[in-house]
Amino acid sequence: MLRFVVRRLLLLAPIVLGLSILVFLWIRALPGGPAEALLGERATQARIADVRHRYGLDKPLPVQYWAYLRTTLSGDLGQSIASRRSVTSEIAQRFPATIELALAAMIFAIGIGLPLGFLAAKWYGSWFDHLSLVGSLLGISIPIFFLAVILKYVFSVKLGLLPSIGQISVLIDLKHPTNFYLLDAVIEWDWSAFWDVLKHLILPAIALGSIPLAIVMRITRAAVLDVQNEDYVRTARAKGLSPLVVDSRHVLRNAMLPISTIIGLQTGLLLSGAVLTETVFQYPGIGSWITNAIFNRDYPVIQGGILFLAVVFVLVNLLVDISYAILNPRIRYGR
Repeated sequence: MLRFVVRRLLLLAPIVLGLSILVFLWIRALPGGPAEALLGERATQARIADVRHRYGLDKPLPVQYWAYLRTTLSGDLGQSIASRRSVTSEIAQRFPATIELALAAMIFAIGIGLPLGFLAAKWYGSWFDHLSLVGSLLGISIPIFFLAVILKYVFSVKLGLLPSIGQISVLIDLKHPTNFYLLDAVIEWDWSAFWDVLKHLILPAIALGSIPLAIVMRITRAAVLDVQNEDYVRTARAKGLSPLVVDSRHVLRNAMLPISTIIGLQTGLLLSGAVLTETVFQYPGIGSWITNAIFNRDYPVIQGGILFLAVVFVLVNLLVDISYAILNPRIRYGR
């Protein structure tokens, strides 16, 4: 197990290096630049040249990349051209919001998708099974941004039940020792702030978790259908074990391997979906931060943010691989 983990961590270095080169070349191939974005359309050539020289953007691309690589390897992701703040400090401030949103979306997806997929498999061929398949197709087909706009219109504009933008009401003064707003509200024993943060989280979590919910439901249904006709399941039923014991110990546990794989992949992909969700709901996470950086041609933020998300994605998949041995002790990691 230890050898497997070390090998995966060593593979992380070339992956991040290759991604850094691609991102570096991609953003510099875009029209315009940070100087034009900061100074506006009426900026003079002299001022543009001054800004480019100040940030080293007038140097050859290999020189720029080598300077960026050296600072990154030292643990410094650079300084935002727009805000003049450290990229690392902005990640530390914004990423907890994205984590809260992604966890809420996955709780919503797993909490509904797993039972629905299990029941659809148990009632295979029934009206419930057909209805769940239609619902999952709709969930996968509807774009996140479109669903987000519909949710805002129905629950915020028409019904007035939930807030439509932000992470917390501007009228609430809450200290943020961890930048996890729900956790901060618990630490401060401010339950009105906790409820307000939770209300701001509901609509973005539903929008972001809609596609993972549909995928988890379909994979659960397929996995349970494959497992429940295996010999060991029929043997357990022949021994007289209760249906609850058979379903929990023999069916669902063995079906969890493909389910855990898709949950891990979707958790990583939620970070990309968070860009659209956070933009629509003006949620102050890392997705909306990178979106603003793209519009501002803020090279250090784009490079640092994407590299950070890539590392998180690889680590999430590593945790999924390790979880296989916990779910199925028969799995052993060889050389």
